[in-house]
Amino acid sequence: MTTPTLGSQALSYEWIKFRSVRSTLWTTAATAVLPLLGAVFVAATGSLQPDDTVLGGSLTLSVVAQMLAAVVGALVISGEYSSGTIRTTFAAVPRRSTVFAAKATLVAAVMYALALLSCSAAYLVGDAMLPAGRYAQGDPLPALFGIAASFAVAAVLGLAVGTLVRHSAGAVTTVIGVLLLPSLFGPLFGNAERWIAGLSPTAALEKLTQTSDATSDTVGSLGPWPSLLLVAACTTAITLAALLLLRRRDA
Repeated sequence: MTTPTLGSQALSYEWIKFRSVRSTLWTTAATAVLPLLGAVFVAATGSLQPDDTVLGGSLTLSVVAQMLAAVVGALVISGEYSSGTIRTTFAAVPRRSTVFAAKATLVAAVMYALALLSCSAAYLVGDAMLPAGRYAQGDPLPALFGIAASFAVAAVLGLAVGTLVRHSAGAVTTVIGVLLLPSLFGPLFGNAERWIAGLSPTAALEKLTQTSDATSDTVGSLGPWPSLLLVAACTTAITLAALLLLRRRDA
């Protein structure tokens, strides 16, 4: 009989906690449902812009859903700090890096799977409901895999911010600001705008959905995949900083 490793045990503990916290579950459910609701609303109201794509229009609410994915990541750890259960977690699994890795693996996997299913379904619903031939179709593949990856990155970013801030309300506010500020302030940096504005998972998402709103003035001039790689690199750096701080300070 194979003995479970510490990492697999930590992941099992995190999955149990994830399913047990109502705020996390409800936010996760909203993340999954919003893209579908957005697709139905856009198609039913005929509010899609003439120069938009079926893919972009169907995923109108995916930006909001991605923000909720980041909120889920923040709540996974900040909620434990707020309730004080983080001490119990560290007592059960003394290696903090193992706890952090388990949380990151869990939120990334859950959000990737949910986003891939939800956004794919939203695209199919939008394609079925919108008038045939009126709008450009867009290229759903491999874009949908990149869209799902951007949700996973946003969730891990939320986890890192939650680790740094350690307070639920503060972590949620901070992570939403982190998602939005690069696009808002990118034009202020002149030639560096293409890098600054593209730093947010939201920017990468809008490019991947091929929406007409994804202009260089708002989300930078990098392409969708380079933007996603840039966002992943920045998120990795923030995550490593959060892990380093987690290992050094008291619970």
